[in-house]
Amino acid sequence: MFVLGDQLNGDASAFDGFEAARDGVGLAEVAGESEHIMSTKPRTALFLAAMRHFAADLRARGRMLDYALLDEPDNTQTLGGELERLVRRRRPAKVIITEPGDYRVRRELEDTAGRLGVPLEIRPDRHFLCSGEEFARHAAGRKQLRMEYFYRELRRRHRVLLDAAGEPEGGQWNFDHDNRGSFARGGPEGVPAPLAFPPDPLTAGVIALVNRRFAQHPGDLAAFDWPVTRGQALEALRDFIVHRLPEFGRFQDAMWTNEPWLYHSRLAAALNLKLLDPREVIAAAEAAYRAGNVPLAGAEGFIRQILGWREYVRGIYWLQMPDYAEGNALGAKEALPAFYWTGGTEMACLRDAIGQTLRLGYAHHIQRLMVTGLYALLLGVRPKEICAWYLGVYVDAVEWVELPNTHGMSQYADGGLLASKPYIASGAYIERMGNACRGCRFDPAQRDGDAACPFTTLYWDFLLRHERRLAANPRMALQVKNAARLSPQDRAAVQARAGAIRANGGFPPPPEGGQLGFGLG
Repeated sequence: MFVLGDQLNGDASAFDGFEAARDGVGLAEVAGESEHIMSTKPRTALFLAAMRHFAADLRARGRMLDYALLDEPDNTQTLGGELERLVRRRRPAKVIITEPGDYRVRRELEDTAGRLGVPLEIRPDRHFLCSGEEFARHAAGRKQLRMEYFYRELRRRHRVLLDAAGEPEGGQWNFDHDNRGSFARGGPEGVPAPLAFPPDPLTAGVIALVNRRFAQHPGDLAAFDWPVTRGQALEALRDFIVHRLPEFGRFQDAMWTNEPWLYHSRLAAALNLKLLDPREVIAAAEAAYRAGNVPLAGAEGFIRQILGWREYVRGIYWLQMPDYAEGNALGAKEALPAFYWTGGTEMACLRDAIGQTLRLGYAHHIQRLMVTGLYALLLGVRPKEICAWYLGVYVDAVEWVELPNTHGMSQYADGGLLASKPYIASGAYIERMGNACRGCRFDPAQRDGDAACPFTTLYWDFLLRHERRLAANPRMALQVKNAARLSPQDRAAVQARAGAIRANGGFPPPPEGGQLGFGLG
């Protein structure tokens, strides 16, 4: 059997019927998985550290293991190449895999096995609560797909947060309106820091390797402390449920500079590496609610991310690939601004979110959707470029989850298949949900002029550029009407300022007569 770096669960379907005296396991570190997109050091290090710990566990359990190290001289540095090396060395009767999460990887392994003439058995991935076939049945015949209805279906099927009569706890399915709080002016107080896992010798060796082998890749490993084993992932889950889930719901959309974690779980990477099963995460959150330790709105909001959104985007991915990645419904054509790889920008919210991302490999969902993603959407960045950035910079990024979230939810590049409207806002939203605007030279209340917040300028420009398309969307009616009220002079001023931002590579132009320098911030 051949195991991929995001399939680190010993109970995966590929292990069914495994006989230690007869069967073997192949696992390969390859540079190609960090280079087909520019993977940052934290992302690469997490995958490699988790893989090496999983390999150590397999050996301890007496599994025959062929493990290809990244720096082996014969390593082909591609998954297909390493599968071929393994097949030629072991001459297996067949190769068994659990279905990959990435369309590109599945095709690569299928093509390699076909060329070698070895049977390839692809088994379902039981990690997920909804198979691709089940999602296709859900989608069949529907004019529109909406996560909310899919989520309700899974709640009923798996009996999650239901009362004795089989109805949703609290009398409603979704408590999103209760989960939009922001912090008082003084900011968050007493937020328990998530449990950290300082590198052991095996992880320290990976960090040294990544710093040497991928020295030119962005990102930093000085603060690397992610869970890399099944045991550590379970500890991280318990820590979140006890210490942060009680306040997670209320503050899940809030932001605060230099506070990367707040009440968020930090569990997505462990889930996507399969160190955690979503069922145990959902069960732990529901048990905390039923024990009276977590409010219903918070438990439901968190469970919706796992049972609803995570399963839904995977269903969309496999239903729509490979064509899904090619969409560009809004005709976006700008290059990704250079500061996305450095954090070097005057815009305080972007500087904080990007700097944190490069330092930790992490940003929470509102930073991704309503800061980095929003700016790319309003600016008009080519979808493939911003999708490649998201896939490369976050430690929890695997294409099945990253692509629909970025391409569909964040960039609306699929024209509304995933999200019912473009998620756009002016700088006023960012000001309301955090404190970044207090330390920024730009004013979120201004649309044009040197002091205008680029988010606000580009927000109004977005409405003007896409006025006809947006007018047909009932959920955008109020925003379109507000844009229609702009005078010809105001329209011209907004569009001129937006054009200057684009001409300057996405950087706000310096004040007239001024000069600006950009550091890492």
